[in-house]
Amino acid sequence: MTLIRDDHHTAQTVKPPKAERALTAYRPYWAKRFGAAPFLPMSREEMAQLGWEECDIIIVSGDAYVDHPSFGMAVIGRTLEAQGFRVGIIAQPDWNSAEPFKVLGRPKLFFGVAAGNMDSMINHYTADRKIRTDDAYTPGGEAGKRPDRATLVYTQRCKEAYKDVPVIIGGIEASLRRIAHYDYWTDKVRRSILVDSKADLLLYGNAERAIIEIAHRLAARKPIESITDVRGTAFMRRIDDPALAGWFEIDSSSVDQPGKVDELINPYATTEETGEAQGAACASSAPTNTEKPIQIVRRTVAKSDARAVTPPRERSVIRLPAFEQIKSDPVLYAHANRVLHLETNPGNARALVQRHGDGPSVRDVWLNPPPVPLSTAEMDHVFDLPYARSPHPRYADEQGRHDGATKIPAWEMIRFSINIMRGCFGGCTFCSITEHEGRIIQSRSEESVLREIEDIRDKVQGFTGVISDLGGPTANMWHIGCKSKEIEASCRKPSCVYPGICPNLHTDHGPLIQLYRKGRALKGVKKILIGSGLRYDLAVQSPEYITELVTHHVGGYLKIAPEHTETGPLSKMMKPGIGTYDRFKQLFEAASAAAGKKQYLIPYFIAAHPGTSDADMMNLAVWLKKNGFRADQVQTFYPSPMATATAMYHSGKNPLRKVTRDSEAVDIVKGEKRRRLHKAFLRYHDANNWPLLRQALQDMGRADLIGNGKHHLIPSWQPQAEGGSCGSARRGSSAPVNKPSARQSTDPRGLRKPGPGTLLTQHTGLPPREQGKTRTARHKRDKA
Repeated sequence: MTLIRDDHHTAQTVKPPKAERALTAYRPYWAKRFGAAPFLPMSREEMAQLGWEECDIIIVSGDAYVDHPSFGMAVIGRTLEAQGFRVGIIAQPDWNSAEPFKVLGRPKLFFGVAAGNMDSMINHYTADRKIRTDDAYTPGGEAGKRPDRATLVYTQRCKEAYKDVPVIIGGIEASLRRIAHYDYWTDKVRRSILVDSKADLLLYGNAERAIIEIAHRLAARKPIESITDVRGTAFMRRIDDPALAGWFEIDSSSVDQPGKVDELINPYATTEETGEAQGAACASSAPTNTEKPIQIVRRTVAKSDARAVTPPRERSVIRLPAFEQIKSDPVLYAHANRVLHLETNPGNARALVQRHGDGPSVRDVWLNPPPVPLSTAEMDHVFDLPYARSPHPRYADEQGRHDGATKIPAWEMIRFSINIMRGCFGGCTFCSITEHEGRIIQSRSEESVLREIEDIRDKVQGFTGVISDLGGPTANMWHIGCKSKEIEASCRKPSCVYPGICPNLHTDHGPLIQLYRKGRALKGVKKILIGSGLRYDLAVQSPEYITELVTHHVGGYLKIAPEHTETGPLSKMMKPGIGTYDRFKQLFEAASAAAGKKQYLIPYFIAAHPGTSDADMMNLAVWLKKNGFRADQVQTFYPSPMATATAMYHSGKNPLRKVTRDSEAVDIVKGEKRRRLHKAFLRYHDANNWPLLRQALQDMGRADLIGNGKHHLIPSWQPQAEGGSCGSARRGSSAPVNKPSARQSTDPRGLRKPGPGTLLTQHTGLPPREQGKTRTARHKRDKA
């Protein structure tokens, strides 16, 4: 391997990547003759009913098995089934022994292991590291059905059950831990999950293309050790692997240190002079005459040469700082994170390598470039597979229903919703969607989406005519992307919409408007709601879309995520300024008024994000009060593995710019007291927070915000009742209760209703939903 010390951001013209083979272009495996199963089997009895003696592939997951295209195990399982493989499911097994992992027998090809739709640690713990009491992916919402770091535990048990069977890990937990990563729960940098799990192969991102290729190779009896060229995979490699011949290694393992500077070559240097310079005598005999021969010197490619001769991307690998370096050097960690995120575009990404270990045990974790995004036809193929759109019958009650104690909350949430796309080009630093699904939007066709609406109407029990969502990671990126495939393939920007919308990004919402219109025109469909978060900086580019959305697809409330009001934190989040939100709000309110509807925005904000000062949170709280927002529940920054904001949190550096020892420092909100303060600013109206806020405001020199006037943030008095909040004291409490203003009214339950023009937040600030007689009376009154 040729070593090159170079700035790896060198521009290079590239062509859009193309998949070697479409998902549907493979010759089906022989087991195709068995056809599609009603549900992928979870027991030997189900296998026997299907006529199977064994499974080719067994998927182990931390989620309950729901046969729905929003659940990863179902998507991968059905995709492999369509290729002719017999796929079994082991869902939420007891991990205390290997026996539950033998329930379906020995898989013929491999185990596929995933922690589930959520990272198991985020599933178990809050942002304050407190244990959650429920699990949305388990019947009845019961907690404790999966272990911490489920991917590691499940892989170990699979190896114990059948030590000679390959184990392939994937899903979001493995995907976001594919290299050495900061672990919030231990406050340390951990090794790549591939090293700790001892799995044979790791698949990251949406893995349909990779898993199909690997399954067919293993079915053709190729050893799993030979599978080193599939995009979207990671594997362990010896540093002296003969297969590395012909590769160019770009060294990016350090910061603030120049590479080796080669001396200028003297074309007239003699053999003796060269030998003396190198501290060695010439082995050949000196010529007897006075003429000196020209010495031809071979040398490695130097930094200056690398800029002139850029190695081919398909044979280039970037060496990241080793685990042993970054575990104790936060600056190098931030640098490695920056390099990783610059190599996420499938069109121009190069392979990455990171060394783990010392001495005889040293190995490299090798990451191939990201997978080529699925085409619209391939997306249709994946989502048109014969999903039952229901939890497995194992979870049903005596009546065959999945309600009450058997209800799986995550399924209930998406029961009548439709995923129309994948990916996000927003690049928000706190979000993991881009790292997992990519920033190139993968959209289904209009026909495929409409077919799924009809399937829900005709097949899903309990459908009342309301589709709860047409969306995905965002509601309005469907069929939006770069105007040029060549520009898209060459681009290295982390976001297409920050700091402003890229001029090469088309923002036409016309196709989405047509989809909405055709969807709600289908027979039996009463209403289509949009539940996914809206990218409002895109929406303002299409007032027609906002009008369509507000008039027909908002059920009273629309959630959007400005996240903050201040420039400092917004710049670290890569989110637009609050002015964009104001423009969207104006359009939203105008469209609501034109439609004769009272509708409300539900904005979300983040507390304690890197780059947020105490003053920023104070200013946000003032803005919230000025605009009438009262948040009941707030979102505190959660450092998920591999996110850019997590690198900021751990290192105190800004990976959005070049990282050096003296590069920009970021204000990090660490420590329970300061995180609690930032949360308290978002809940400025809660009396429990007033003592903390009073002290903070005094320390900040802003005691002018303490008082009993409308322009004050918090009052100077404190209620006596414990747990009380301003304006919501319990009956009999000595705490004063604020009376409703002239612009407000009170409903029969004593809850305040908003006055005209009042903006409300996502929880307690929302107007109460009226039901029964009260709603009927209100309707008659309004009609009168």
